Amino acid sequence: MRKPNKLPGKVHAIDYSLEYGTDRLEMQADILAPEAQVLIIDDVIATGGTAVATSRLVEQAGARVAGYGFVVELDFLRGREKLNRGVPIVSLVSYQK
Repeated sequence: MRKPNKLPGKVHAIDYSLEYGTDRLEMQADILAPEAQVLIIDDVIATGGTAVATSRLVEQAGARVAGYGFVVELDFLRGREKLNRGVPIVSLVSYQK
């Protein structure tokens, strides 16, 4: 997943909301095999917008989100609640308000 205009070839894109506005993610159209299992890893989960957008791109490609991993989770922003139910979520460090 990358910000717009960083990837070669055909891409799938999604616009999503952030706590301070909107953004866009792109994924190469042919990068995932159908039925692939994908682990989504990111440095921080805050409101969950980036992780949810990434999940949607994975699912649009016909793949499945197998789990999420984050270095830091900002618990008080409740981003975890927006992620796929029943999918493992691991955060190395969690901050509460």
